[in-house]
Amino acid sequence: MRERYASGLDDKTAKKMIELLNANLASVIDLTLAGKQCHWNLQGAGFIGVHQLLDETTVRILEISDNIAERVVILGGEPNGLAARVAKDTVLPAYPTGITAVNDHVRALTERYKIVAETLREAIDVADKVGDQDTADLFTEASRIIDKDAWFIGANVAVTTNK
Repeated sequence: MRERYASGLDDKTAKKMIELLNANLASVIDLTLAGKQCHWNLQGAGFIGVHQLLDETTVRILEISDNIAERVVILGGEPNGLAARVAKDTVLPAYPTGITAVNDHVRALTERYKIVAETLREAIDVADKVGDQDTADLFTEASRIIDKDAWFIGANVAVTTNK
């Protein structure tokens, strides 16, 4: 572990938070990649609005991953966002390939956003219990952004009725 910079945390707590942060970093990076897969493969009615929305959500989620990685460094650790780590540690199911319809992509991506939001809320509780309010606050902010973006994305599912 690198030299620890965060005041008030013992080495055991810092190490636990580094592990928690890196685990969540993997899922956030995977969510970013799922969003890009969706962005690149959308077709059909409603395409342009979702396509443009995903540009905006990508910016926000990249900021979340940067904040998580920077907190790892502050605690004396090394952020690991390499593809092998992401594939090994993500909580997300593999993003489906072979789909193009906007509704199918919106549903698949919204489901993944909700999974990451739930994982972030669990991380808030862990960080709070060990007394690392700064990491808990970081996860809280990330959770709010992910929840809001899940709602924005999910609102694009076309409502259809069978008549």
